[in-house]
Amino acid sequence: MQKPVLAAQLYTIRDYTKTVDDFAASMKKIAEIGYTAVQVSAIGPISHEDVWRIVQDNGLTICITHIPYDRLLNDLDDVIAQHKLWQTKHVAIGSMPAEFRSSGEEGYQRFVAFANETGEKLYDAGLTFSYHNHSFEFVKFGGRSGLEFIYEESDPRYLKAELDTYWVQHGGSDPAAWIKKLKDRMPVVHLKDMVMHDVDPNKIERGVEQIMAEVGEGNLNWPSILQACEEAHVEWYAVEQDICQRDPFESLTISYNNLKVMGLS
Repeated sequence: MQKPVLAAQLYTIRDYTKTVDDFAASMKKIAEIGYTAVQVSAIGPISHEDVWRIVQDNGLTICITHIPYDRLLNDLDDVIAQHKLWQTKHVAIGSMPAEFRSSGEEGYQRFVAFANETGEKLYDAGLTFSYHNHSFEFVKFGGRSGLEFIYEESDPRYLKAELDTYWVQHGGSDPAAWIKKLKDRMPVVHLKDMVMHDVDPNKIERGVEQIMAEVGEGNLNWPSILQACEEAHVEWYAVEQDICQRDPFESLTISYNNLKVMGLS
């Protein structure tokens, strides 16, 4: 198996990818940091052709995407054509739509049915379909979490995982254990760290909050996580930080440099 590749999740810099010119300038910065791949997510109304041209111009590849639910439901032929043009095998949905979340276990059942159906169509087209978790999926139904329900009830051929390390930790679970659980079912992982922010030192129990941090700058157990990724045969390590405490390009740089010290590039 080839060495995993570091990618920049473009959701991190979503405010800088709204126009063709901004997208081009941002891809140049991403390449200068050292990334050789990106995940396309939350960009502006830029044509598929322009995205592909700009990405290629900067020596980048596209490892995976986040596609909105309505496009997966109503415009799947164009989604397939888009990924064929971009030479991108992996399609993902960024979260479970609210219409499924709002009705408990029954909603999870309906989401799994949608995921299996969509994933089968993408599978037949030579693509994969992955689910990106947050922490709400760790609510339990009948003794198992929503995330367990999703992966136990879905067909592994049709639904893969795009596990997010921060959100697994936020949900009170172990990122490394979950990565191992999803061995050979997760082409892309999201790497994101967590730190505790002291909001009010006068309050013992409620004086701190969890916030996102650059990889290696927080409290997650990265040796364990990266070892689990290797054992699980993860192909792409996508660096994401939904909320940055500094310029997002600087955050991506810090994460990249820290991961390089950890032996990745």
